[in-house]
Amino acid sequence: MIYSNILTSKSTIVSLLFISALLCWILGARLISAKPLTLDPVVQYSNTCKTRSVSNINTLKIHVPIKSLALDVLVRACEDEVVTRQYGQVKVYWGGSLAEQIEFLAKGIADLILTKDNIMSALMAESTHSYKPVIGYPAYSAFFISNTEKPKLSKSYFLDKKIGLLDYPTSRSGHILPKSAFKELDIDINALDITYLSSHQALRDRLAAGEVDIIASYWSEEDEPRFSKNYITPIANNVSGSKWYLKMNNNNTDLACAMQGIINQVAQLRTSSYFDKVDRYWQCEALPYGFIGEEDGN
Repeated sequence: MIYSNILTSKSTIVSLLFISALLCWILGARLISAKPLTLDPVVQYSNTCKTRSVSNINTLKIHVPIKSLALDVLVRACEDEVVTRQYGQVKVYWGGSLAEQIEFLAKGIADLILTKDNIMSALMAESTHSYKPVIGYPAYSAFFISNTEKPKLSKSYFLDKKIGLLDYPTSRSGHILPKSAFKELDIDINALDITYLSSHQALRDRLAAGEVDIIASYWSEEDEPRFSKNYITPIANNVSGSKWYLKMNNNNTDLACAMQGIINQVAQLRTSSYFDKVDRYWQCEALPYGFIGEEDGN
């Protein structure tokens, strides 16, 4: 009887193992034959325009954090003679998240991108994909700005304030630096009443309307009619500005100079005086065109 029970027990174990193996095989076969999982792309916002070279299949891909700036560049790029000779269409993507910039830089997707030099360096994109600066915006200072009093850099001051920040994790003046200041003051971000907005202009509009008490941003001459310079508190000085980088796998100097000209035109049309002042990194006034370098850009 005991021997029979042992045989029965062994038989049961073997049967269970066989059934488990069979189930694993069936499940594996179904997984292999199943359709691959499709993931939505990181970037959801884009626009495209056609150049006059209708038979050209090449696309110039541009990534910009701000939609209005992206569309301004798009229109002028599609009308440019150099771009028309080399591309059949231009596609711009906009979005300020760090994940998007990493996607475009690390894989070399973007032909032209507006980004911070620290992100470019961290991803080693200059050496990996031959990105070179085309044009850049000047260094600036970051401030906490109020409409009714000078902000105080103290923990108790911020805890009962409505604060406006940029919804772009890569923005230094509107996101990174104020959050760093809160951390230095030992403030839990989750304890603050923070409203995230899509642009520096939106921050100013909310502050002027009294919907937030404080914003974090840069200060420009255009702010003086709306806000008092007595009610700004520095967060950081000499913050390096963003730069436009062009992928230069080939020595495409015509395109570099064309992009420098387009971006400069767009900069002159922006309402902020900050965008009027740009550093150019290419000598494009006379042939041969050439790269000046970041140290000598003016």
